[in-house]
Amino acid sequence: MNIECPLPLDQLATESDEVIRLGHGSGGELTQRLLRDFIFPYIDNYWIQQGHDSAKLPVDNGSLVFTTDSFVVSPLFFPGGDIGKLAVYGTVNDLAMSGARPKYLSCGLILEEGLPIKTLVRIMYSMGTAAAEVGVQLVTGDTKVVERGKGDGIYINTSGIGVLGATREICPQQIVASDVVILSGDIGRHGMAVMAQREGLEFESPLLSDCAPLCDPVAALLAAGIEVHCLRDLTRGGLATALVELAESSGMGIQVEEGCIPVSEPVQGACELLGLDPMYVANEGRFILFVPAQQQQQALEILTAIPVSIDSRVIGRVSSLAGAEVTLQNSLGCERLLYRLPGEQLPRIC
Repeated sequence: MNIECPLPLDQLATESDEVIRLGHGSGGELTQRLLRDFIFPYIDNYWIQQGHDSAKLPVDNGSLVFTTDSFVVSPLFFPGGDIGKLAVYGTVNDLAMSGARPKYLSCGLILEEGLPIKTLVRIMYSMGTAAAEVGVQLVTGDTKVVERGKGDGIYINTSGIGVLGATREICPQQIVASDVVILSGDIGRHGMAVMAQREGLEFESPLLSDCAPLCDPVAALLAAGIEVHCLRDLTRGGLATALVELAESSGMGIQVEEGCIPVSEPVQGACELLGLDPMYVANEGRFILFVPAQQQQQALEILTAIPVSIDSRVIGRVSSLAGAEVTLQNSLGCERLLYRLPGEQLPRIC
């Protein structure tokens, strides 16, 4: 029987071309070197320096919002983003969709034996940069290593805490008949960018993910006193799935117009080539919001002044007459019901 020592202490190299070893997850010297040399430098702050098992966090007056998400995207790097950036923005956006201001994140890393250290460093740098961009602190975390072939390089879990300053609740049950539905930009770019990178597909125009934080437009809407009834970021399942979920949760009907929903030419071409419906393709930097019709113009003026939501537009309305269904009307006036997909069009995209 061959037994390989998981702690190759004679190979405690720190060169950037080192790879992840099982011993990096042992909790011993290799783990400490991994944390000290390749992880902490990119997320360094007061809480990390404490070296404690948990973080004591000051918060502003208001309610706390807590969420968690895991990221398994393949490939790890794609046009417009990477798994590190995605892990920060994804959880931050979930907090923002409750109207909360993101404050703190945790970071759980599942590393596969053989992952190049330089790949880990590149991802951690991206996470640190993204966190600084949106003003959140990565205050605690965990690192585990699995055997070669039992993972896919790296998986990341991030949990987030945000502070809710607004007294008005923002949730599907606040949607009312006559609300307008506003979409913050074109759809389908993230899913198609990941798919093209994964499959080695090349198109005449480049496909870039829309991976981005959504905190700024939400904060601007709330600061201006817009009566936001509901927010939802568009991730797996795309725009269609988000609308169906909100119709079911609110008990309201939603009618949207296909001609008002922007799809870029590269995304439309890629979807036609692959037989995909852009309404169901994932996004990572888009959201929809429901506001009273009398405030739609003010909301649009706010959103279109911010780069990430500069292409915002009204795409539909809410009705109590249509039941908890979503109908899509095309340019000829024909309508079709939108449903949840039974599975995923594109797995491993976030």
